[in-house]
Amino acid sequence: MFILVSLYVFQILLSTAHADEYRPAYLALKQTTENTFDVVWKLPSTKQNQALNLNVKFPKKTKLIKPKSIRPAGVAIIEQFSISNESGLIGSDITISGLKNAPTEVLVRIQWQSGVTETARLDASKTGFTVVGTPSILYVVKTYLTFGFEHILEGFDHLLFVACLIFIAGTWRRILITITGFTVAHSITLTLSALGLVHLPIIAIESVIALSIVFLAREIMIKNEQTLTWRFPIAVSASFGLLHGFGFASALSEIGLPQTEIPAALLAFNIGVELGQIAFVAVLVLSAKLIKKLCFSTTIVAESKFRKLEQSGALAIGVVSMYWVLERISGF
Repeated sequence: MFILVSLYVFQILLSTAHADEYRPAYLALKQTTENTFDVVWKLPSTKQNQALNLNVKFPKKTKLIKPKSIRPAGVAIIEQFSISNESGLIGSDITISGLKNAPTEVLVRIQWQSGVTETARLDASKTGFTVVGTPSILYVVKTYLTFGFEHILEGFDHLLFVACLIFIAGTWRRILITITGFTVAHSITLTLSALGLVHLPIIAIESVIALSIVFLAREIMIKNEQTLTWRFPIAVSASFGLLHGFGFASALSEIGLPQTEIPAALLAFNIGVELGQIAFVAVLVLSAKLIKKLCFSTTIVAESKFRKLEQSGALAIGVVSMYWVLERISGF
């Protein structure tokens, strides 16, 4: 398993080195009258404070009625302006030029006067969408299911935590129990946070999430099977799972929840996260078992080599996670 995890950690190191390019862009439209909208276009910037070369293409007959104001905001550049379209936007397409070649995504949110919220997620494979006005429940479920699935597979910290849990759990039965505890726990805090019932500072949460991976990496390196972590991994997965739920909720807040379909959107996002997690667990466990069977015999020498590989993988995870801890606490 740690051969795969080590390769995954290497991929993370490459991604971290280019982190500036991977932050999402945000397009927010707020309807002010029947045919006018206030627009906020937030673009991730590079270390040179240059925005990515992305541009919003509105439907024909769209006019600028309030000049653009542009200002830097931390690691982003924000444009604000107002538009009008005599035909309205419903049924029309909004596209993002330059997105096909950009290593990022765009989260779109339209706030209608009626209180209805419409959302979309665009990337290199889908650079535009058709404005529907009042999304059907099927549209909402599909959008948030996809968002949840893709979010967990792009969440390096969550996946490394799960990978460590799988290794510590060991058997299929213990893996199932451990991952179930993690799922139930993060589902609870995801729901509470998304509904606005519980609030915690996200920088602190993300720092502790990274620290939780450091903790598990240390447990794997030491491998004292008498500790609580090794004897009852569900206790650790459930405890830290509560914190990971706040991390998922933070991602969900970026795109928002449609006010008319909150339960459906929340459930779909949660299911998407679980489907992505199941896919990751299945691929990791089956691949690890196959590699161990093909590359390592049951001899003492082979087991010794495998143990050294485990420790090397745990060390790599610990180093990356500690980097995240330091990076995140610097944001306080």
